[in-house]
Amino acid sequence: MPELACDCHIHLYDAALPLASTATFKPPHAPLSAYLRVQQALGLERVVLVQPTGYGFDNSFMLEGLAQLSNTARGIATLPEDVSDAELQRLHAAGVRGVRFMMIPGAGGPLPWSALERMSARIAPLGWCIDLQLDGRDLPLHAAMIDRLPSKVVIDHTGKFLEPVPVSHPSFKALLNLLARPGRWVKLAAPYETSKLGPPHYADVGALAKALLQAHPHRCVWASNWPHPSRNPPPNDADLLALLSRWVGDGAIRARVLVANPAEAFGF
Repeated sequence: MPELACDCHIHLYDAALPLASTATFKPPHAPLSAYLRVQQALGLERVVLVQPTGYGFDNSFMLEGLAQLSNTARGIATLPEDVSDAELQRLHAAGVRGVRFMMIPGAGGPLPWSALERMSARIAPLGWCIDLQLDGRDLPLHAAMIDRLPSKVVIDHTGKFLEPVPVSHPSFKALLNLLARPGRWVKLAAPYETSKLGPPHYADVGALAKALLQAHPHRCVWASNWPHPSRNPPPNDADLLALLSRWVGDGAIRARVLVANPAEAFGF
């Protein structure tokens, strides 16, 4: 791994913590100590902690992880629409660099589409991003709004096309068009969540990842999505990281995806 390589999307869970009323599943026990073993095995040095939907607006466990990791980590919080300016400043000092919007129907995301533009305007001066997960097939419906957001925007999970589409599909072209604008990124992550072809190569999602890397190598980051709470047994993290080399043969581009692009997107 190149120096300062980053895993751009993991979740931390504590089985003893109460779940929000909007939680849709009981997560595994996945503390930071367990992830650090994975991080060391993969040769990664930086990480982005993403607030799980199951904890709603209670970001405390994620913030505990940030405090332990110091400057090697950044956080993505879930915040109420009326969050105060003082709280935004407190979270920024703690290492938070974005707000999560989980827009997959039934996934338990507590923020509505109507909050997106106002939240983006509030966090833009801090250099934060909107971390957005949606069904990529719906991108044409929201592309104009996403395009005009003043903050950075990071799209989750290779666009999260719940039914993988060909690269010629209008919804995938909408993703390519969004990434042409400065301040927009996409995470190459979790192909197992949407692939219909399955392991080891998840070729249908892999084709989208390859096309994204070819068209916008400066707009792609990589993530493991550890601890893979929706999969039993979970996929092998080393195998998921190896897919990146399969998708992009150029070592310089691979290094940029792992180091420079995350630094720009998440403010390392």
